[in-house]
Order: sequence, then structure tokens, then C-alpha cells
Amino acid sequence: MEQAPDKSYDLIIIGGGAAGLTAAVYARRAGLKTLVLESFAPGGKLIKTFEIENWPGIKNVNGSQLAYDIYEQAMALGTTYLYEKVAALEAEGAERRVRCASGAEFTAPAVIIATGTVERLLNIPGEQEMIGRGISFCAVCDAAFYRNKHVIIVGAGNAAFEESLYLAEFASKVTILARRDVISAEQITQEKVAANPKIEVLTWRVPQEVIIENNRVAGLKVLNKQTGAIETMLAKGVFPYIGADPVTEFCRDLGITNDKGYLVVSSDMSTAVPGVYGAGDVCDKVLRQVVTATNDGAIAAQSALKYLR
Repeated sequence: MEQAPDKSYDLIIIGGGAAGLTAAVYARRAGLKTLVLESFAPGGKLIKTFEIENWPGIKNVNGSQLAYDIYEQAMALGTTYLYEKVAALEAEGAERRVRCASGAEFTAPAVIIATGTVERLLNIPGEQEMIGRGISFCAVCDAAFYRNKHVIIVGAGNAAFEESLYLAEFASKVTILARRDVISAEQITQEKVAANPKIEVLTWRVPQEVIIENNRVAGLKVLNKQTGAIETMLAKGVFPYIGADPVTEFCRDLGITNDKGYLVVSSDMSTAVPGVYGAGDVCDKVLRQVVTATNDGAIAAQSALKYLR
């Protein structure tokens, strides 16, 4: 019989992405009894990223591989890792109590919140019911399903343009829809997209409705803001990359988030609640990248260590 996990730790890290796992590495090296709680696969956004070209020292690295390497490093140091969805964080007294959706509860004097963000929906008719039936938020996960098929990406940022390059390796055509004529993706990525004959970028296009046939995505009805016309675009897959929202529902009553739900942290990653820290994309910050997430995780772990000792 598998041994039940301990209930009490020195440090609990909520979230097993780049920030959380880096925090675990630093915490375990400092000798802290550390628990990581993650409701999905280890690595967070990393496992949804095909290529990373701005990780210092490595010209090109696969996101899933980097995620696995950081996870293995944390586990080799003796981190406890459990698949749990956190429902509530309580911070009364000296101990912080983490309640999970499964009913499990864990306590620690210090907690690092590294839950990241969740992709924003288009909020148009047909979207919700077609998630997993042609609506996808992960090109790396689902690109192979669209081999030799037309797919649509909605968005104008780095995620949209980077994932279009990966999808183009499988799809017959990739159409990127931008709501305005402003493209926020990095210039080098824009140049790669422009040079790819399988990728088309259309500006001033706003999705209105998912076209459904045989209980699968068949395309989008799109508003052309320049002409006012509703255009019908046939495609087998739709990938929305229009931003993300922080995963902080479980801790918003602690008074540590801003009006958008992001954690407000100091330079040492501490929140307004003693012993509670933030790390990674879940924090209110200027730049959300893997390298900044790992930076946050390292600082948060060191700050937690200082707090505990």
C-alpha cells in the first residue's frame, strides 16, 4: 500500500511550473521540507511551448524537455510532489493551511503561490462546447490532429505568432487573426512568420461565432472591422491566444491581489501576508517569461528560508 503523504511541511509551493519547481530546487538545497501541489502536469506553460530561443546559454531548447529537466532536478533533491487542485489558502496564526478540492489539507509556516495564468476565452457562441473538439489552447499538444488542415489562430502577441510557426509544420495553412493592426509579437518572430508561405496574417478581424458541423469545429464567423462585413472562414481548428488571467481564486480573500487578480509582491516576492510569497506569471509584473519565472522562484524560496529561520 502506498504511504500517505505527510500533512505538515516547512514550505508548501502551490504550482508546479518553472517558478514553483525552481523554488523547490532552492528550498530543498536549503534543507526545507518541501511540498509542491500541482493540478496539471509539471512544467506549467513550458509543456505547451515547442521552442524556447531566449533561455540564456542554450540557443534553442524544447519547452517540454526543459520542464522535465527542472522537475527531475527538484525530485532528485527530495521534493514531495502531489497532484492536487488547491481550493483555499488560510493564513490565520503561525501556520498556513492549504485546502485542496479533494478534501486533503496540508500546513506549513510558509507558502509560495506559483499558480501562473489560465488562457482567456474568446467568449463567443460555440466556443465552450467545442473545447477539445477543435478549440484548443495548446499547439504543441494538438498540432498533429491538424495535419494538412487549415487552422486559425486568434491573437497578435508572442504566443500567437510563435505557435503559428509550430502549427505550420503540420497544417496546410495557418491564418492569424488580429483584432487591430497592432502586432505585439517580437520583431524576430514577426519576420519568421512573414517569411513562412503557409501563414497568413489578417488584421482588424474579430471572431463572432464558432461554426459547428457534426459536433466539431468547422470554422469561424468573423467581423471585418474595416468593412463591417461578417466573413465566413472555414477551418478545422481554432487556437485562441488572446491573453491570460491569474489563477488566484483560492487566495483573493487574503487581500494580496490587485483588481485584476494578480499577486502584489515586493522585491523579495513577499505579499502583504507574512509567510506568503508569490512567484512567476501569477504576480503583477512587467515581463512574463520562463527566465523571469525561475528568477522569481529562486528569490521566493530564499525569502521563505529567511522568514523561517
